[in-house]
This record gives sequence, C-alpha cells and structure tokens, in this order.
Amino acid sequence: MDLTTTYLGLELESPIVLGASPLVNHVSAVERAVEAGASAVVMKSLFEEQLAAEQMATFSGMETHADAFAEAQSYLPDPDAFSLGPEEYLEQIRKIKERVNVPVIASLNGTTARGWLRYAKLMEEAGADALELNVYQLGADPDQSAESIERTILDMVVAVKEATRVPVAIKLSPYHTSFAHFAKRLDGAGVDGFVLFNRFYQPNINVVELEIEQHIELSTPADLLLRLRWLAILRGKVRGSLAASGGVHSGQDAVKAIMAGADSVQMVSAVLKNGPDHFRVVKRELTEFLQEHEYESLSVMRGNMSLDNCPDPRAYERANYVQLLQSWQLPIGLTR
Repeated sequence: MDLTTTYLGLELESPIVLGASPLVNHVSAVERAVEAGASAVVMKSLFEEQLAAEQMATFSGMETHADAFAEAQSYLPDPDAFSLGPEEYLEQIRKIKERVNVPVIASLNGTTARGWLRYAKLMEEAGADALELNVYQLGADPDQSAESIERTILDMVVAVKEATRVPVAIKLSPYHTSFAHFAKRLDGAGVDGFVLFNRFYQPNINVVELEIEQHIELSTPADLLLRLRWLAILRGKVRGSLAASGGVHSGQDAVKAIMAGADSVQMVSAVLKNGPDHFRVVKRELTEFLQEHEYESLSVMRGNMSLDNCPDPRAYERANYVQLLQSWQLPIGLTR
C-alpha cells in the first residue's frame, strides 16, 4: 500500500511523524520510533527566553558590573529548566541526523521578531531539513491589537525565511480573530506549511494554598475535532502543507485528519503513553483501512472530506452549530 506523502516539500514514506516531545532528547528512543514507522522527527523547541538568557549572560560576563542585569534576569527561566541548551540542541540535531534516515525538523518557539531568530540559520547548518516556527502567543495585553500580534508573527516568518533556505512551517494556536484570513496572509508571506494546533497548557488554582498549579495534560482523541475543522477549511485555500498536531492516537484518527486535508500527522501523547513502538500499530491500522476501503494510495483519500469536497460543507460552518443546539433533547425528568 502506498502511504507516501509530501510535507514541506519533503518526501515521506508515510504521513505519521514523531512530533516535538521529550523522546528527541534520547537518540535511542528516536531510532526506535523511526524503526517502528515514524517518517520524520520534529525536535522540541528552542525557546526565545532560553536564547535571551544566554545572550544576557554572555553580555554580563563581559561587563565589569556583572550583576547590573540581575533584576532583568529574574524574569527569565533558569537555564537548568531547559533539557538542552542552545549548543547542545544543535549537537542533538547532528546526532539524530547521523543515526536515522528520515527528515529532522528543528523548532523555534517565541513571540518577537528579534535576534534570537538567527538560530534558524544555525539549525539549518547543523543539518535540519526544515524548521517549525512554534508561536505561543496568548494575547493577554489589552492594549495590543489582533493586527499587532499578527504583524509580529508575519515579521517572524519573513525573518526566518530570509535567513534560511530550508522549508519553514508555522505552528499556531486557533485563537485568532479570523484564522482563515491570517493563514492566507502567512501563506502569502512564504510560509511552507501550517501545523494545527499549538496547545495552551492551562494553569489551575489551588484554593487552599492560594497558588497557581502547573501541570501537563496529554491530548486525547477529543482534541482532534478542532484540528479536523480547520484542516478541512484550509485545504485548497493555502499553498502550504498542512499537518495535524494534537489528538492523533490511532490509525483511524490519522485517517480522519488526512480526509480533512492533512499531509502529515504529528504524534506525541499516544507515543508517550504507549512507547515508540506505537508507530507500528498506527501505521498498520492506517494501511488496513486503506486496503479495506479500496483506496489505492493515501493521495486518493487526502482531502475527500475537506470543506470543498465533503457532502455537506455546512457541517464545518455555522449551520452545524445551529442545528446541533436545536437538536438537543432534555432528559424526561427535567421537563416535568
């Protein structure tokens, strides 16, 4: 069965990709994932704050008054909080490239178009086949407009594209005023692909200790639904590749994403739960589905349930919202 796909101009043996995860810190785990069927590897992000802290430390070390920036430094994470420093990150790219024969996609995470983006070029020089610009922008400042946020992200894309020759994907949150319009602007700016979506990790409140609690919740297949909607809407509307990130746990989940329009699917949570060998399970399930439903290849199935191709496009739009709410039936006990 032909599972090949093209993502960011890269030829992949299948659409199933190892997304950014702690596994990339261990070359042996990456090797296991590739042996089991991962067709590409996305590195964990190198953070803007991490690079800013390093630059500030370097500057401070050259100054007589090394503590002059102590207050500013207190706003930056402790370097020990990051599993890989900038130089270690570049070396890890080299190590992974030496050990596996699949594309390696490096990742930068930040919110400003500043000097830290120069690391995109260093990642390319270290051997990265593509870059993922991971934008984690909350938009919590009431004085910052949506246009200002989008302009900054566009500037980041332009800066990275000018600095490198490898393909660049952008990983976004869905919380933009007009996501389809913004995607089209990014497409026009030259971005090569879209990763849908970034997940915001929500803080909780400890009501007894009066503290903010941070914890990570792994994704579930329920998270895939938002991705399916926007994959289906963007398919055919943008030039760049489309990738699903979040909620792909099984072969059937992968099928849904591809039918909606995805060129590739990134898996993390299911792999962290089940181990790298889970790629073999998902690849087998995907193959079996194609065979059972007589699809000759993945390309025949891709986008057949996109907004342009599905039997009822209204299901992706407002009509679905109205219809679902009107169809809800109250339990009998509540109507008495």
